Amino acid sequence: MAVEMAVNSGASLWGPLKELRETVDGAVLRRQPESVHLLDLQLKKHKPHFLSLFKNPPKSAEQREKVRKASTEGISIQGQQGSRLLPEQLLSEAFILSDLFDLGELAALELLLAGEQQQPHFPGLTRGLVAVLLYWDGKLCVANSLRTLIQSRHGKTFTLELSGELVALTTHFTDELMSQGLTKRILTLVSEINLTREFERLQKERGLGNEKHRKEVSDLIKDCRQALADSLFLWTCQSPLTKDDTLALIGHLETVTAQADGSLDSVNLALVMALLYCLDVSFVEQGTEDREDLLQALPLLTERQYVSAVHSRLMDSQPWKLPGLQAVCRLAWALSLRVLSQLPQGSALVEFTEADEALADQAVLGDVFLFMKEGILDCEGFSQEEFYIRRLHSLITDFLALMPMKVKQLRNRADEDARLLHMSLQMDSEPPSSLRRDLDHLMSLIGEFYSKDPFGLELGLEFWCPTESLQHTSLQGSYLGMALQRPPHKQVVLSKFVRQMGDLLPSTLYISYLRMLKGLANGPQCAHYCFSLLKTNGATHSDNIKGAAGSPVSWEHLLHSLMLYHENLRRDLPNPDVAHYRHPPLRGITQRELEGLTSFLQLLTTIITWSENARLALCEHPQWTPVVVMLGLLQCSIPPILKAELLHCLAAFGKSPEIAASLWQSLEYTQILQTVRAPGQRQAAGIEVELNEIESSCEEYPLTRGFCHLISTLVESSLPVNLGAGLRVPGFQPYLNFLRDSVFLAFPTRAYRCPAEKWEVADCTLEVFHKLLRDYEPQPSDFVQEMVELQGELVPAHKPPGHTIMFHLLNDSPMLALCLSLLEEGVRQLDTYAPFPGKERLESAVLHCLCLLDLALQKEGLFMDLLRESQSSLLVSPLEQLLQGVSPQTRRADHIINIARYLYHSSSNPEAAFQSAKILRRISNYPNIQARLVGDFTHDQTVSEKLMAGFVECLDNEEAEEGTEEQDDSDPQKKEARIRHETQIHILNLLITSLELKTPNLALYLLGYEVKKPVSSTNLQDAGVLGCPRSCLHAILFLLQRGTEKRSGPALIRKAPHLAELCYQVIYQLCACPDTSGPTMRYLRTSQDFLFSHLQHLPFILPSHQMAALSQMSWLMKTAAIELRVTSLNRQRSHTQRLVSLLLDDQPHTQHAADGESGIEEETRSVSGFLHFDSVSKVRRKLLSVLDAIEFSQDMPELLQLDFFERTQIEQVISSCEHINEHGHRVCNVKLLHRLLVGEVNLLQGMAAIGQRPLLMEEVNSILQNVVERNRVRRSLSAKRHALQSWRSLVETLLTACPADLIPVDDRQLIIRDLLLDLHDKVLSEDAAGELMPIVAGAVFTLTAHLSQSVLSEQQQGVGLEASSGFASIANSALHLILRKLLDFILCTGGGYQRLRAHLYGSLLYYLQIAQKPEEPDTLQTAGKAMWERLTAPEDGFSKLQRENLTIIESYGKALMEVVCRDACDGHEISRMLALAVLDRIMSVDRQNQWLLYMCNSGYLRSLVESLRQDDGALQSLLAPQPPLLKPLYIYESKMALLTRVAKMGQGAVELLRCGLVAQLIECQVFDMVPDSDAHRVMRDPSGFIPSPMDRYRQILLPTLRLFQVILTSTTVNHQQGAAQVLQWLIVHADTIQALLRCQELSMGALQELSLLTGIISKTALPGALEMGGEVSGAALMEFQGHINRFQRLCLSLLGRLAGGERERLLKQAEIAAPEDSAERREEMEVAMQQVCANIMEYCQTLLLQSSAQAQFSICLFSPSGSEPAGRDGGHLSSSVPSVTYSRAPSLGLVLYLLKNSAADFFRFHQSHRQGLGKLQSLEQLPPEELKELCQGLVSGPGGVEKISSVQRSLLAKRRLVQLINNRAKLLALCSYIIETCLFVLWRHLEYYLLHCTPTDPKDSLLPGATLYRSRLTDDSFGGFQASGGRGLGLSRVSQQDLDLLKSDMAAGFGEALQRKLLEVEGLYSQVRSRYTFIQALVRRIRGLLRQPKS
Repeated sequence: MAVEMAVNSGASLWGPLKELRETVDGAVLRRQPESVHLLDLQLKKHKPHFLSLFKNPPKSAEQREKVRKASTEGISIQGQQGSRLLPEQLLSEAFILSDLFDLGELAALELLLAGEQQQPHFPGLTRGLVAVLLYWDGKLCVANSLRTLIQSRHGKTFTLELSGELVALTTHFTDELMSQGLTKRILTLVSEINLTREFERLQKERGLGNEKHRKEVSDLIKDCRQALADSLFLWTCQSPLTKDDTLALIGHLETVTAQADGSLDSVNLALVMALLYCLDVSFVEQGTEDREDLLQALPLLTERQYVSAVHSRLMDSQPWKLPGLQAVCRLAWALSLRVLSQLPQGSALVEFTEADEALADQAVLGDVFLFMKEGILDCEGFSQEEFYIRRLHSLITDFLALMPMKVKQLRNRADEDARLLHMSLQMDSEPPSSLRRDLDHLMSLIGEFYSKDPFGLELGLEFWCPTESLQHTSLQGSYLGMALQRPPHKQVVLSKFVRQMGDLLPSTLYISYLRMLKGLANGPQCAHYCFSLLKTNGATHSDNIKGAAGSPVSWEHLLHSLMLYHENLRRDLPNPDVAHYRHPPLRGITQRELEGLTSFLQLLTTIITWSENARLALCEHPQWTPVVVMLGLLQCSIPPILKAELLHCLAAFGKSPEIAASLWQSLEYTQILQTVRAPGQRQAAGIEVELNEIESSCEEYPLTRGFCHLISTLVESSLPVNLGAGLRVPGFQPYLNFLRDSVFLAFPTRAYRCPAEKWEVADCTLEVFHKLLRDYEPQPSDFVQEMVELQGELVPAHKPPGHTIMFHLLNDSPMLALCLSLLEEGVRQLDTYAPFPGKERLESAVLHCLCLLDLALQKEGLFMDLLRESQSSLLVSPLEQLLQGVSPQTRRADHIINIARYLYHSSSNPEAAFQSAKILRRISNYPNIQARLVGDFTHDQTVSEKLMAGFVECLDNEEAEEGTEEQDDSDPQKKEARIRHETQIHILNLLITSLELKTPNLALYLLGYEVKKPVSSTNLQDAGVLGCPRSCLHAILFLLQRGTEKRSGPALIRKAPHLAELCYQVIYQLCACPDTSGPTMRYLRTSQDFLFSHLQHLPFILPSHQMAALSQMSWLMKTAAIELRVTSLNRQRSHTQRLVSLLLDDQPHTQHAADGESGIEEETRSVSGFLHFDSVSKVRRKLLSVLDAIEFSQDMPELLQLDFFERTQIEQVISSCEHINEHGHRVCNVKLLHRLLVGEVNLLQGMAAIGQRPLLMEEVNSILQNVVERNRVRRSLSAKRHALQSWRSLVETLLTACPADLIPVDDRQLIIRDLLLDLHDKVLSEDAAGELMPIVAGAVFTLTAHLSQSVLSEQQQGVGLEASSGFASIANSALHLILRKLLDFILCTGGGYQRLRAHLYGSLLYYLQIAQKPEEPDTLQTAGKAMWERLTAPEDGFSKLQRENLTIIESYGKALMEVVCRDACDGHEISRMLALAVLDRIMSVDRQNQWLLYMCNSGYLRSLVESLRQDDGALQSLLAPQPPLLKPLYIYESKMALLTRVAKMGQGAVELLRCGLVAQLIECQVFDMVPDSDAHRVMRDPSGFIPSPMDRYRQILLPTLRLFQVILTSTTVNHQQGAAQVLQWLIVHADTIQALLRCQELSMGALQELSLLTGIISKTALPGALEMGGEVSGAALMEFQGHINRFQRLCLSLLGRLAGGERERLLKQAEIAAPEDSAERREEMEVAMQQVCANIMEYCQTLLLQSSAQAQFSICLFSPSGSEPAGRDGGHLSSSVPSVTYSRAPSLGLVLYLLKNSAADFFRFHQSHRQGLGKLQSLEQLPPEELKELCQGLVSGPGGVEKISSVQRSLLAKRRLVQLINNRAKLLALCSYIIETCLFVLWRHLEYYLLHCTPTDPKDSLLPGATLYRSRLTDDSFGGFQASGGRGLGLSRVSQQDLDLLKSDMAAGFGEALQRKLLEVEGLYSQVRSRYTFIQALVRRIRGLLRQPKS
């Protein structure tokens, strides 16, 4: 011990005991599975605690020393490493505690440490005070566990129906305890533990805190004693005690004393009952199957010593402290002996059994019946235990049945006494003192005992023996299996007792007999029998009107007497105007008569309350007319007490609606409350006077309470509108005014003899108000002032009472003020925690006040709306604003605080807390009030703590339970549990509503966030850390966390599914709101590990609460998605990694290795099953099992089958009742619908309608059931949608937001594969609900995108291509399966769901992208491989996959083609774009052209082409400075892309021409609308998303030009026809095109336009093109020719600009304009310029070739000037010759210049191409700076490069290098081509000029026939040269000097260096590219020409 003395911080006297109790309750009361084993362990562990019950560990010097040193040396604490130093203060407290409870010092220290830990749960208490609570709570846990264990035993009285194993365990354990002297220990403890003594000790040591603490301690001590006594009682119920124990129990009872009022306290009552059960043998009569075993175990029968010991002890003449108690025990023993004597075994005990009579006599002499009534029945605990009641019942009935002679003696004695009394009265002498009232007491006891029936047992039935056979089943007694079975003997005897006692009843017993009957009439069947008894008693004497000979106990006699009283008293009715009216007349009712009448009225009230038949029979009886008589008596002068009884009796009659209606009229007629003043009447009369004058002076108010009760009952049955019509303004108003003004508003100021009555008066009036307001629905008619005619004049009519109450509550009225002050008074009284008279009624009144406020808040919206619409002059204020008013008592605005303070009392007043939560939730909807409330709530620190504690206590409550749909409130415990649960729901809804409002709001305060500083600065802590109080957040987390460590998962989701759902929602809202997100997620992550511990239990499967389970998972998954995103952003890798692997792993987790649950579905997997070739040990991925839990099928409600109503109209009515509820679901208001339908049925007139009413109502019912089902289906679908949406966002977050390297690429692909296949399997099943498809389609889209991205990135990293399984990590078979499912999904969506298909087309595009070959670097080395090698190379992965994909797509045939083509042609824009893209994609791989054929044959292609003309208008509108929408542009681009794809196939191009594509485009006017480029600079979209008008124009023009280019290239056979059509387009739009060619500003866009335009012109604007055009008239031909000439001239001048000086300038300009992406831009511009030059040179070449095959006849395009362009001054090419002659013709020097430049460029490009290749090969070795530089262009945003990972960086660099290399390759090809064409053009021109041209001198310039060269001035037809070779006429001539100059310039320019360079180009490029150029040949020829000697 000395070595190991570690302290248990959970306190060994509390923590483990709490756990013990949990386990015991779980096993026995909650019947949890697997609990027997746990229980066994706990019992073994805690056996010592039970054996030495309540014994504390002893003190010891050693412990004391150890504790003393804890402040210096420290002390070790279990579960913590090292020792901990404790402060001195704590140690001195520990010594105090140790002395106080006389317990070991270490145990005391542990209690204090535990108290410190638990302190947050007890706000306002110090650790010492908490330790006191824990000490007693530990004791209570042991006592309660003991009680529960004993309760689970099997025995003679009851059974809990537990498993045999459990019962065996507990029985064995408790037997062992009993054998060790448990009984004596319990009896000792009950005597020792004394509340007053304990309190004195605590008080001395300051161990008591505030009122609440005192109450809690006293409750715990009381509960301990009670639990111990109950344990003994439960034991004796089931099994007898041993002899010693029984004697010990009797010994204890001998010393028991009574409480002040003469009753026993509940502990002693339990012990008395324990003894009574010990002596109980009545079970012998019940023929249960184990009767023999029980008899064997009964010591009364088996042990003679037992009997003799008990007998001698009870026969002992020594009086007990309570003689009455001794008498009860003797009576019980006497009856047991009587039963024994009748048993065969009893013969051995004759000597004892003979004494039964004597014992009974002794008992009767000891006033046994009086003590049973006063000592036992009046004990508060008596009616709370069913088996107390049963035992007393058997005691009373056994006495009557087993000892009939005794009863007879009692009766004889009573008759005798009555005679003596009568004589003494007549002789006016004193009554004799020897009178005994035993029979009187017995009857009173029976009456009292049976009048309370809290459990609805109706035990009184045993006293009634049905004389006639009852046909009515509900009236059969409990024993009656059949109607005519003989009743048991006991029942016959008892019923005889009841009847005989009534015969010749002496007057002294009359009242007692009536009271007994009243008790025995308590219950529906008993009341019926009692009614019959009173009927038959008087039946024989019905002819005898006076009832003299009839039985005095019969209706006849009793009601007749009532009539006689009425007649006598009515004569005395004085004239109300006489002054002495107040004094009652002398002939009144004597006290004895008063009691008799009261007893009779109470009996009558009981019978008619229970039996409706009796009610109607008596009321309609023609002779007796009790209602009339009673109302008459009320007007007479009789004591208020009697009037009150009469009113209660009338109230009982009023329970039947049919009686209530007439009762109202009679009430009004008799003017009990004066509602009509007679004209000359001076003063009021009726009840108002009685209240103000009689009752007030007596200070007792029975009459007023009776009247309120009557009104309350009548209001519930019916509320007549025309009450009092004719005499006054009809309606209920006078009654309401009286109740409000005279009763309610005056109640606080009146005097009360009994203080409790004050609250009774308040309660009964408030009850009426509550009922009136509850049943009030505001109607428009209430706000219109109607008039009624009264005695010839119109007066305003009364409003409905509910309206009046509403009006008073919505104004600062006295009524509202009183309600609020009552609430304040209530909470003040509750805060004292002391009992006071009338506490229950005050609580009830408070509850009614809260309900009134709640109803007013609920109805005020509609009320005020109707008030506004009616334009009435009423003034009202919203209640929530009135509640913010200042309270007159406290001078503070604390009404709402007072309401909220009721939450603090939820443990004692659950209903008030529930209403309070409801009101707060309604108020919380108003944002402007929230901020004020936060201020009010936090203004005063102590109030603030209390309020917080109240909210937390409500949420923490462990007794709360979720009710079922059908609420049955019969069981008060269940009702209370349900109310507590609904309080929690309201508080959570309050939090949810508030969190959506602006800060500061209530939710933030209640959840523990900062409300005075910025919310995000909150630092959440566990409760108690850094003084942080326990907030609602802690409570919510505590609720959710319980059970997370067990395999079954969080307990709350099963116990209270809806509550759990709301808790998760609050957590989600906190995580999603930007302000609270940071602190919350930090706290959840670090302190709670919340998400991981909950996600590991997904999916939640609750068969009975599917919707709740789905919602719980939705909120949890949404929160998880946020967590993943946040931890990824903050680079908290380990957190992210944990969650990711939890959700995605298919390996079983270690901590749940035992869980076999997830492996089960493996075999039942669908098609995807065959993809798993892994071992069986795999488990289902968490994400997939969550998906499994979402059921896609949804049973829809059937269509309505109606016989009477019209279906369409009913559907309209139903839809008119629909509204959006608080969860955002569209549901139908069933109550409203019910009202409408019943109203409709009630409107039907005529007999036929009345006959069919039941059928109609049945149909109404079926409609309502159908609507309820519809609502359920909608809610269910909505829950599924929500869950699926959350699942999708979680999946998308996992794939998108988490660092890519957390999931390895191959895993990622397998995960996506599994997700995709499962999703498809679910959505493609037959019964999947269409509403879920859009979400699935969205998820499929994301998943496919990620799959494609993953596969591509894997290939880029160069992995997986060699894998034999096919493509990447994911097998081809899986990819094919995905494709098939995707196509199935597309097809199953059919005609509808077009928007949904947009997602699927997107998915398909991503999927097809996988098989697309990535861009490869053009290494210029392909020539090395022979053509044959390339043809026979094995098929690579891409083409294989592509081929297989196509096969699958083709297998779907026309159906798929039809769907895609239809979507492409019309419908939603996005779907159309995507469908067009899909067509484009498929056609690009469709080698057989099947899709193209289908499109052509089914007319879709023509339809697409023709739609271009319709797009024209929309496209024109796009060019406005502010475009409407860009949709048309995107659609147009998609169409053009598809048409371009079609045009790439020869067959397609032909089809397009046949469909008139060019003709359609010729008609489009949009091409002529070139925007002015400068004008719109101003209108630029700042975000840069909307392009400028010029850019938009280019987006329209460029696709068209590309399309033309493709058509021109791919048409072979019909090339001429195509070219002619395109030329026509050029000519129609010639102005625009010429403007574009002249373009001054050569931007990037302009260059792209030019490169495409020159390309088209070079193929079409040719001399021969027009002949193809067919029949064109001469004039048109001339015009066309002009256009063509202009195109040629513009092209040549463009060449001058680009080949000349402008090129460098443009590149510079581009660099300056956009420095950040200059490299990219520069490349693009270079390519575009080279392309333009190449196109123009090609054009020149074509023109030269077309004009003639030989040089001497060909045309000249360049002037014979060899000088190169000098100066970069905007492109004017000046030459050294005077520039007059050929100012407009480009010189041949330009071509030479271009040639030189191109050769230089070629080498530059070649060099950088080689460098690029080098870098690509050694990518790994590149320095990081260079990598960064390479990525710069591909990553957007500043610092973008920094953020991406290194793998990503190298991938991007690689992509950029490939781009560079391929660009260079393209530039090399262009340069090489330009070089070739330039050489050709040079050669042709030089050949002509130097060989064939005849120079002319200037002087004979006018001679004809001279050789001309065509300058740009010649306007004659360009192509119309004559075959004769004549060159046409021109002005310019070429002189010899020019030619010489040309030759010398050329020779100088075309030098050796250039020639070498050109040959090197051919060597470097042409041969590598395996195409042979003519560079060498042309160079040779030109060289030859230039070297030629002058001729």
